[in-house]
Amino acid sequence: MGRVTARRKVVRFSGPRRSERVDTLIVEEPLELRVGGESLMVTMRTPGDDFDLAAGFLVSEGAVAASGDIETMRFCAGTDETGANTYNLLDIRLTPGVEVPSAAKRLFTTTAACGVCGKESVEDIRTRARWSVAEDPLRLAPETLAALPDRLRAAQRLFDKTGGLHAAGLFTADGELIAAREDVGRHNAVDKLIGRALREDRLPLRETVLVVSGRASFELVQKAVMAGVPALAAVSAPSSLAAELAAEAGLTLAGFLRGDTMNVYARPDRVADGPSSG
Repeated sequence: MGRVTARRKVVRFSGPRRSERVDTLIVEEPLELRVGGESLMVTMRTPGDDFDLAAGFLVSEGAVAASGDIETMRFCAGTDETGANTYNLLDIRLTPGVEVPSAAKRLFTTTAACGVCGKESVEDIRTRARWSVAEDPLRLAPETLAALPDRLRAAQRLFDKTGGLHAAGLFTADGELIAAREDVGRHNAVDKLIGRALREDRLPLRETVLVVSGRASFELVQKAVMAGVPALAAVSAPSSLAAELAAEAGLTLAGFLRGDTMNVYARPDRVADGPSSG
């Protein structure tokens, strides 16, 4: 497996003072996913949990729903100047009968990340979702929900070393951490969580909360819905299309989790009422 961190000499300035030091950086490398030998997508990611990342991406595309839908995954030969395997090319073989994601769906995913899809994409996710998050019985105490960003931050081992990573965590309704993943891309961190659940045959992820260390984009709401996660919480703001999709799908969407405050943009009925603000 490729390196997760790298060391680099830097010049540090502190006011008029100048010094040299070695800094730790997070590694960012491309990963190409192929299905049946044909290129599906390329993403920039932090190496590690690549099988989970690939599986999670396929869940988000609506291609797979259980571990048995994937026949094999393996790294293909790809070497650097030293002849060492870069582990940056992953070939996936789906079980016969499982549809390979089309080029049109890959284009949709790209535009979804840019937030320019509009109402057609909201409808597309609704019709492709295998499980209904609207019917999930999840209930959350507001104090539990408010505490989750700090619990996720405590699990960010690589962020402490580099300061250059996003994180995603999956929690129970009681606030217990199920799993956390870090990556240079928010969407990759979420895919790694979802892919892990797929490979353990735990989909749909009922009565769970997905927490992300940034804003809530349309793409992240999409991934939660496709994995059957009924609630998504972010430390920053959602986009308008993310809130629209959450409302349409029946997903609880919370943002601006800061201390004991938050905004709930969709399905607030799952969050127990707190004291009135007057």
